[in-house]
Amino acid sequence: MARTRKTRIVSVDKVIKADPSTIFDLLADPSRHQIIDGSDTVKASRSAEPNRLELGAKFGMHMKLGIPYRITNEVVEFEEGRLIGWRHLGHHIWRYELSPTPEGTLVTESFDWASSRFPPYYEWAGYPKRHIVNMTRTLEKLAEHLEASN
Repeated sequence: MARTRKTRIVSVDKVIKADPSTIFDLLADPSRHQIIDGSDTVKASRSAEPNRLELGAKFGMHMKLGIPYRITNEVVEFEEGRLIGWRHLGHHIWRYELSPTPEGTLVTESFDWASSRFPPYYEWAGYPKRHIVNMTRTLEKLAEHLEASN
């Protein structure tokens, strides 16, 4: 008997006045993630390698949510200049999609917990609603950082 998964994705989007390649370069550089993190949990990259993400790349981050911890992510979705997504041991995916517009680039950030190890936990803990706020802040920080550079 085939089963279909309930859609378990929340996302936010924002038009940013920068070209897709500039935005993608920042997203593909894990050493710069703390600059744009709207949750204030990403503290630093654990290593200088890799300096540019690609499909299958693994990268570690120093994090802090109450207490410090370390996490290792793997890039599981990748299309140069358009799409990048990664997951860690929980198997939920953080995804960025970029689409050029006349005003700049439409950036969509998604939290996708459909493939997580135990999706009901994320719902019970309230992560989807909380992450909407964090993703909104991330896109605002991304815009501020890139638009200030222009």
